[in-house]
Amino acid sequence: MTAAAPLGKDLLGLEPLSGEQISLILDTAEPFKEISERAIKKVPTLRGSTVVNLFFENSTRTRISFEFAEKRLSADTVNVSSSGSSVSKGETLVDTARNLEAMRIDMVVIRHGSSGAAKFLAGRIESNVINAGDGMHEHPTQGLLDLLTLRDHFKRIEGLRVCICGDVLHSRVARSNIWGLRKLGAEVAVCGPRSLMPNAIDEMGVTVFSRIEEAIEWADALNILRLQLERMTAGYIPSLREYNRVFGVTRERLERAPRDVLILHPGPMNRGVEIDSDVADGPHSVILPQVTNGVAVRMAVLYLLSGGRPELAESAKAGKGGA
Repeated sequence: MTAAAPLGKDLLGLEPLSGEQISLILDTAEPFKEISERAIKKVPTLRGSTVVNLFFENSTRTRISFEFAEKRLSADTVNVSSSGSSVSKGETLVDTARNLEAMRIDMVVIRHGSSGAAKFLAGRIESNVINAGDGMHEHPTQGLLDLLTLRDHFKRIEGLRVCICGDVLHSRVARSNIWGLRKLGAEVAVCGPRSLMPNAIDEMGVTVFSRIEEAIEWADALNILRLQLERMTAGYIPSLREYNRVFGVTRERLERAPRDVLILHPGPMNRGVEIDSDVADGPHSVILPQVTNGVAVRMAVLYLLSGGRPELAESAKAGKGGA
């Protein structure tokens, strides 16, 4: 892919992106990893740019990861949450964004409980919009950091067998992973109770496993999703204990696998429910590298949307600007 084919104005999801665009982001993230290892973790690439983190849902991990990425690129950051802002007084999403834009901001990172909120906002303001999770739609930067973590470990995505396990129904992470993995040539499966699968899952080009043992036997990697209990009404599962008994990823189940299976989890984890502690903290877990890769991926997205050219990412890393 050439520098003349950028991502466009916004990053709203992985479904609209091509495989080449996804690879471009991953390739651009690579040189940014090294910045986080320095004594002074900062380059001047986005100096003078203002990024607003507009979070209508609580999310400590994603918000902090974006904030680290913004500050390491020397952007000015403003954090706005729905509690304590005019949103809680009834102001609309568009009114909030337009008021922010009147203050001459450059980018908005938005997390919202409604699917499509990021796209709705992007069509109404001139600033770049990055989707940090919208309803049950997508969470593109989480999908990208999962892809980068898989590529770091296996040195490829094409041909990998990746199973997404757990609460697929409520998971925007699952959707971004499915689109991203398939566009890069991986085989994708899902595993969990049928009550936690979307109705359209059979149309998404994935294999559906009803038993976790089958998924473990098939997969090179498991991406294990938490049960989103805050989105559930009664009746999805009999109990947490029963879910762990039937679908929990345990060391005993992994030891029966024909190969070592890589373990990913987007967090936060329900230990002892979808994943046991000795798996989460075990030798095949890359849960902490996922967190590290999250900052690099978000730096890459900010850099590319700001007009940075991929071939100049190395010079940006060296502290010479590049955007």
